[in-house]
Amino acid sequence: MSIALSAQIHPSAVVEPGAVIGPGCRIGPFCLIGAQVVLAARVEVKSHAVITGATEVGEDTVIFPFASLGEVPQDLKFRGEQSRLIIGARNRIREHVTMNTGTEGGGFVTQVGDDGLFMAGAHVAHDCQIGNRVILVNNSAVAGHCVLEDDVIVGGLSGVHQWVRIGRGAIIGAVTMVTADVIPHGLVQGPRGQLDGLNLVGLKRRGVDRAEIAALRDLYAALGDGNFRDNARRLAEEGAGGDHVREVLDFILGPSDRSFLTPK
Repeated sequence: MSIALSAQIHPSAVVEPGAVIGPGCRIGPFCLIGAQVVLAARVEVKSHAVITGATEVGEDTVIFPFASLGEVPQDLKFRGEQSRLIIGARNRIREHVTMNTGTEGGGFVTQVGDDGLFMAGAHVAHDCQIGNRVILVNNSAVAGHCVLEDDVIVGGLSGVHQWVRIGRGAIIGAVTMVTADVIPHGLVQGPRGQLDGLNLVGLKRRGVDRAEIAALRDLYAALGDGNFRDNARRLAEEGAGGDHVREVLDFILGPSDRSFLTPK
């Protein structure tokens, strides 16, 4: 066990031998910190939270009451293999959030980036790869092996099907079931999610140039006329657009076992 001298641990908390607690960490009452857990500097774990398994938590992350991080995957194929959960820096992990470790079928690791907000009751399943500045709103769930790129927002009570990719800057509306890949900067909504435009609000908030947004609008219109992937391949060969357009085209033409949500 390695506990920094500046760490503050409530007497009722259980820190198992082998855990590494960094400088400035604060662990509240009735928490459980497992033997393979590593907390970087200034991590705060509020009361009644459980962090177990081979779990690393980045600096300045705050974990709220009753969160459960690093438990074994909810996967019947899991046979106890050694796997990990790696959480980046400055995340806010709210009440009752669950994040599981990886499996052999997904490379043994679940990874969460920096500066995310995971609201109450959100779930990150085994082998997910979550980017930076991702927001999972209350009671949203991301199934196993999903990839959520940077700046994705998943609305409350929404579900993301296993193996789905959601491209950078996309937004999923509340109470939506996402069963196929979502292009970068896409807007998806509906009980069974449909691609319903672009995340224009998010693009403007991030200061994307108007010309780039106009090019994305043109791309969106061009993709919806005929076969989605064939249109993307043709536009890529023609050298369409700027950086954001090329990002969307690269995403569509990249490796995936899923189909795509396409324009209505």
